[in-house]
Formats: sequence, structure tokens, C-alpha cells
Amino acid sequence: MASVTQRINGVPHAGIPPVKQPRGGYINPKRLTAVELEGPKPALEQKKESVSANLVGSTVDYLTRFMEGVSVKEAFKISFLGADIVGESANAIRLAEGITGLDDASIANACKLVGHDSAYRAGLMAFRPVEDIEADGPTCENIRTMVNLSLEFFREYGPVTRDGITFEGGYTDLVNTGDGDFMTADAVWDFKVSVKPPTNKHTLQIVMYWLLGMHSVYAEDYKAVKRLGFFNPRLGMVYTIDVADLDREMLREIEVKVIGYDSEKAIF
Repeated sequence: MASVTQRINGVPHAGIPPVKQPRGGYINPKRLTAVELEGPKPALEQKKESVSANLVGSTVDYLTRFMEGVSVKEAFKISFLGADIVGESANAIRLAEGITGLDDASIANACKLVGHDSAYRAGLMAFRPVEDIEADGPTCENIRTMVNLSLEFFREYGPVTRDGITFEGGYTDLVNTGDGDFMTADAVWDFKVSVKPPTNKHTLQIVMYWLLGMHSVYAEDYKAVKRLGFFNPRLGMVYTIDVADLDREMLREIEVKVIGYDSEKAIF
């Protein structure tokens, strides 16, 4: 039993090997259509940021949702769940009250709040005190730039119809957890805050989200999906592929061998 990303990367101590993809990947990233957004880009010197890349990515994701009008409690819901696990709900509420926009103080509080995510996503052993998370000036500026690019992305490709997407009714004994970033009317999207374009692990991840959705209680929404895409606010790039261009035998193999659906219940 694993999450989507654990299934892809493997969990050695649980006896789950990484997915062995065909040469180039089930979906070769070279097949993605790439479009660059206009506007200022953040500095690409990621190693000079004072907080981890994963934390920056989640902070950009959640702050963008907040700036789109979602409440702090809803935008940072994973953070609040993690805070509950480690008994820091009061601290999470205090940090949330300090998130009011894209000023440095709000961004610094957001980074600390996101620090609770690890307790929910990876368990207590992965959690580290959030007081140690300090977003310095250049880090805050990069995050602010990426959120503004994300807001521009939504103006062009949105609006968002569902965020923090989960797949109730679609999980299996092999893939029993996992949540995607967001959907628009005709697409499933994933945020990737990296200095590099998507890899074949990323393309497998997003097609798994789509297939899980097709098997879930929200199947009708996923039947309307016409493309799968990534948005990378660090690069200011949008990458997409039409689902009509995906090989049906390949999709069936992912359904059965990777996700673990019974072959008789496979859609493709």
C-alpha cells in the first residue's frame, strides 16, 4: 500500500519496488507541448533559498490558492492536518492569522505553516520544528514572483474547478492514497516548482491522477478532461498533452500493473 509518488519511486522497506517504465517512460516528456508565460521570472539559484525546494513548492501552491480567494484554512488544509497530528493546532492558527497577502511577513508565516505538512504526508518521524524555518528576503521575493506567475497562469488557463483533488472510490490495495493539485474545466494540472522540465516520473504521476479520478466517485468530472498539464512557476512554463493522444494499451497497463485495478474493471 502506497501513495501515488511512493508507488512510482518505490518504498524499499515496504517491499514496493519503483515502477519500471518503458524506455523514455510511459509518456515521454518530449511529447509535451511547452508554452512560456509572459512576465518576470524568479531567480533560478534554488540552492541559495533559505528553505527547502519542496517547502517552497507547497508554499507557492497554497499561497496561490489563498490569493485566488480560498480561505487560509482551506488553502493550507494539509498543513492544518499535520499540525493536528503534532499537537500544534494553536500555533498553526497563529501563523495563519499572519498570512494576509504577499508581503514578506505573510510569506514567512506561510513557509512555517507549510512545515507541518510533513507530519501528515510522511508521518511524525519526518516532522521538524517549524520555528527553524526562516524564509529570508531573496526567498520571499522568489515565492512572491512565482505566486504572481501562478495567478497569471490561472487568468489564462482557469478558472479552477477543483483543487486539492482526491480520488475517493478510486484507490486500490496497491495505491491507497494520493492527492493532486487542481483541475480546470477540461484539464488535470500539477504544480512543479523545479529548475528542470517534467520527467517521465512526473508524466506517470499525472496520468495516474487522471486514471484514479476516472475510477473515483468524481468520474463524471474526469470524463470531461481533454488534457493533462504541468505548470512550473519557477520556469514560467506550461506543459500539456492531450489525453486523446495517449496510447490506450499503455493506459490499460498503468491501470492494471501500476495502480492495481482488476483487469475486468479497467477502463481502457
